[in-house]
Amino acid sequence: MFDKEYDVIVVGGGHAGSEAAASAANMGCSTLLVTMNLQNIAQMSCNPAMGGIAKGQIVREIDALGGYSGIVSDTSAIQFKMLNKSKGPAMWSPRVQSDRMRFAEDWRLMLENTKNLDFYQEMVSGIITKNHKIVGVKTSLGIEIKAKSVVLTNGTFLNGLIHIGEKNFGGGRAGERAATGITADLINLGFESGRMKTGTPPRVDGRSLDFSKMIEQPGDEKPAKFSYLDITKPLTKQRSCQMTYTSPEVHNLLREGFDRSPMFNGRIESVGPRYCPSIEDKINRFADKDRHQLFVEPEGWNTVEYYVNGFSTSLPEEVQYKALKSVAGFENVKFFRPGYAIEYDYFPPTQLKHTLETKLVDGLYFAGQINGTTGYEEAASQGLMAGINAALKVQEKEEFILSRDEAYIGVLVDDLITKGTEEPYRMFTSRAEYRTLLRQDNADFRLTQKSFDIGLASEKRLHRMNEKLNASEKFVNFFKETSVSPEEANEVLAAKNSAPVKQSGKMFKLFARPQITMDDVRNFKAVESYISENNLDEEVLEQTEIQVKYSGYITKERNNADKLHRLENLKIPANFDYSKLKSMSLEAREKLNKIQPTTVSQASRVSGVSPSDISVLLVYMGR
Repeated sequence: MFDKEYDVIVVGGGHAGSEAAASAANMGCSTLLVTMNLQNIAQMSCNPAMGGIAKGQIVREIDALGGYSGIVSDTSAIQFKMLNKSKGPAMWSPRVQSDRMRFAEDWRLMLENTKNLDFYQEMVSGIITKNHKIVGVKTSLGIEIKAKSVVLTNGTFLNGLIHIGEKNFGGGRAGERAATGITADLINLGFESGRMKTGTPPRVDGRSLDFSKMIEQPGDEKPAKFSYLDITKPLTKQRSCQMTYTSPEVHNLLREGFDRSPMFNGRIESVGPRYCPSIEDKINRFADKDRHQLFVEPEGWNTVEYYVNGFSTSLPEEVQYKALKSVAGFENVKFFRPGYAIEYDYFPPTQLKHTLETKLVDGLYFAGQINGTTGYEEAASQGLMAGINAALKVQEKEEFILSRDEAYIGVLVDDLITKGTEEPYRMFTSRAEYRTLLRQDNADFRLTQKSFDIGLASEKRLHRMNEKLNASEKFVNFFKETSVSPEEANEVLAAKNSAPVKQSGKMFKLFARPQITMDDVRNFKAVESYISENNLDEEVLEQTEIQVKYSGYITKERNNADKLHRLENLKIPANFDYSKLKSMSLEAREKLNKIQPTTVSQASRVSGVSPSDISVLLVYMGR
């Protein structure tokens, strides 16, 4: 069946694997996606949602680069929200509630319509290497499939172990078996591995819930969408989520099962996600809180299944049921299935290059939870980057790396490679030092041209981006060049309790005032006339307003980024021996010898490396 050698083999069909397969195939590589169950491609194993704080920015970046996650999020959305709208635009984060079944179906159909992409359903039980170079993979049936490069995106399946109370059994996800063999192969090749855990809440029957006792959480009045392409449209109708709370009674009922909790009795020793803790962990860590929020989320347009966000747990099923029945609105709850925790193998990402290629095996790439991350969005972005770089390597082209001031994806990869992670890594806006530059509204400006240049983003996508960019730049210049009289200006300023002006001035200066919005300046006849004549859409209006109001901050942050690029351009020789720098701290020498950063800037971000250590390195390099 497999007499040919593939350019790229992707192992695993989750969010990382799906994006990896799509990007490699769309760049012209013969690609094979091997997964244990083709019915579960891009399965939403946990919550039925995409985006959120910082995660929404990542989805926008994936879309700007030509990935599929943004498009599928739009086509399967049942609700859209722009989070953090009360804050500045650097913090705005789009999020959609998804129809879980439609999400997986749309992903499957998009992949099936992707040229150069083949599929095969079976478990990959090992990798084949020769002289520390990837040769292919082997399956549980003993089939060997040859490849020039391989991307491993195994999610939680590597030696996965599911825990529900005192019971545990092998599995990579509820109802699916674990994957075995790959970990042993990688350890034999010299890779360091570890264990992590994550968890998921019970799924319940919405017909058994009393929503009148909950607080409705509707979507935005004017919903936007993720993809920059016009092939998807904003929602015209939406489904609401609901919110309720735990109580001291609920907490006491949960505590009754703590002695049978695998997290507390020592059966789970691996580290779980700090920012998405289980309900028992929240009760234990935040003992002063007498209640916690629970978001009750529909899993689709028509299904009665609901996801209880905030109630992730691995307690015995009868404890879960008893406690949840004491939550307002859940008095008559019926379970579809209980919550559980899962332990799985991961490989510390300091063993990777910035391309996500392993340092030990040429042509082998890791993406997603195998690297110690958590979240669909983090996984998908890594899959996209691994697929891109696997394709470029096969095509003997220059590698594709995003810097920290170019994308949240750049921050994510750099954090993993330079700092590693000992707990499931999740992206936050606070991790990005250039978040004013890395907004969700301008991901296409930042990334689409770069993606087009490597052969991924389509010409249609590039054309749409350039149209939007030109329109917003011209509109900004219009405000800089057009004057407004005191009579017209003061009428608008008075309505916003903003100080009046005494003489005519440029609109740009007025628009830059914090209280004045695009809706306000549209009261000026010249502005409304310009918008109408040029048929400007909401994206251009939003982009223009941000550029006017935050131009000073954006310029300052751009200058700071440019200064740091000087260090980024200082290359460190390959296999540099830091042990000879005796003036450098022992910790710094050990960590830098292990990670082998490629630039001085990257070396400065390694945990345990101080500014004085970098000074020693700069002196040695004659700087």
